[in-house]
Amino acid sequence: MLDLLKITTDPDFCRRCDALDNMRLFVDLERMGKAERQAGRNTYISTHEIEDIGHVKALLKHSRLMVRVNPLHPGSQAEVEAVLAQGLTQGTGPQADMLMLPMFTDAQTLRRFSDMVAGRCPIVALLETAGALETMDEWIATPGLYEVFVGLNDLHISLGMRFMFEPLAIGLVDRVAAAAAKAGLRFGFGGMARMNEGLLPGRDVLAEQLRLGSQAVILSRTFAFARRDTDASFEEEVLALRETEATLADRTPAQIEADRVRIAASILSIAERLAKTPLPTPSPAPAA
Repeated sequence: MLDLLKITTDPDFCRRCDALDNMRLFVDLERMGKAERQAGRNTYISTHEIEDIGHVKALLKHSRLMVRVNPLHPGSQAEVEAVLAQGLTQGTGPQADMLMLPMFTDAQTLRRFSDMVAGRCPIVALLETAGALETMDEWIATPGLYEVFVGLNDLHISLGMRFMFEPLAIGLVDRVAAAAAKAGLRFGFGGMARMNEGLLPGRDVLAEQLRLGSQAVILSRTFAFARRDTDASFEEEVLALRETEATLADRTPAQIEADRVRIAASILSIAERLAKTPLPTPSPAPAA
């Protein structure tokens, strides 16, 4: 059963997620450089704060909590210490169950982050740059590394592609999955919409998750939102996902391969169509 990752600090929604199996809550502190590199795209920029870590953790009885920090910068050690200090005054140990490092490009950067954490918390490598992909064999054995998660949104931008699932269609995600499995690490990738929604429907993303042995996926921002044409709740949508997950797990090898070929063709067709559409022009920065 996949871990379903949800970025939220809303208390009521945290409790609802915690009542479901295999959910992982996600406090997102990353803001440095994100608006600039994702300019013109309808992407999420978090407003979470360090204090949210303790608040969310206190609500959880079953789910684990992951915290994404900023890319490595001169203040990273202080940021790591502040994150891990949440809850220490109560003598409970660090509130975060794992820390995720985004936007690294080489093995040295991930090892520096590992040294900062110093074994106090498992770390997750967010592979979302061409450099991280190229140097994967050099950092896959980093001490303390627990999971490799492929961030397709930034990775496809870094690779000069137009559709976030293109790295999946051309086999790049397969390479990461194989490297993680060889190293004995958990692996996950991408975001997923509801089963019948999205440019690439959630069902197809889920099919590829299972083919590659993924253990974690981020639920899209819209996954929890009620649609005008349905009364389905978040819990009902998760149930539909779990039912689809069970069905897809029963596919024969021939069916899995047929799905892979079909989904890759669909991704490349979408990418070709998007390539003919100009990217939106970023809005000018407001005057100081």
